[in-house]
Amino acid sequence: MKKITMSLENELANTAPERIEANNISKSFTTERGKVLALDNVSVKVGEGEFVCLVGPSGCGKSTLLNLIAGLDQPDSGQILANGENITGPGRDRMVMFQEHALFPWLDVRGNVLFGLCLKPGLNSKERQEVAKYYLHLVGLEKFERANIHELSGGMKQRVALARALAPNPRVLLMDEPFAALDALTREHLYGDIQRIWEARRKTIIFVTHNVREAACLGDRVLLFSPNPGRIRAEFRIDLPRPRDINSVELARYSTEITTALKGFTTAQGQEASE
Repeated sequence: MKKITMSLENELANTAPERIEANNISKSFTTERGKVLALDNVSVKVGEGEFVCLVGPSGCGKSTLLNLIAGLDQPDSGQILANGENITGPGRDRMVMFQEHALFPWLDVRGNVLFGLCLKPGLNSKERQEVAKYYLHLVGLEKFERANIHELSGGMKQRVALARALAPNPRVLLMDEPFAALDALTREHLYGDIQRIWEARRKTIIFVTHNVREAACLGDRVLLFSPNPGRIRAEFRIDLPRPRDINSVELARYSTEITTALKGFTTAQGQEASE
């Protein structure tokens, strides 16, 4: 794509990814049933440009940790750092992609991607249009830029949401089960897309999922959580070349190992609760 100005060229260049550190994080919530400890003394380090997946059963604190890193909430104790600086709130360096696409139905595809660029400093209107087109091309939707949101399939909507999250050129992409509601064939296609985009843009990605095979397909590392309260119980490094095929035998070995560990923690915890 032709780069019309120096500012646009700089905007489309890869930004340096951030390093994320969570040190001794605890977080609780008050519910009708009383106080619930969602995270208990959790520490994790994510390297620059690393793709880390968080896996565990419902209620284990995966999404809570993601929200804390995003700056959408604050821990009760502990510290969360981005490149050594305290995270005290949301920032343009960290963008979140949720399970629901949360697109604006009154805007077309390009309008939704442009929305994330409205407050981006240093770009004029024409440059914002070029940036939006670049990211729509990156997710394979350049032919649908004028389509209405209701005309898109579920997978296409998530592609638009991904383009919108990438358009401000964040250093960190936080993804909370973005493919959970999609059918198996669409998910499988998106697994290839997200790996290709990660290779091209080199963002630091933290990805929450319940799907063990999905985590093994996408992540450099998989961190396994156990619930009540949420703690990181195990870490698995996925030493497979990319792009990875989710149906490969090699990947199945990793997912089996992670699933076995997860079942072991769940069984042990259930026995403790019944004693």
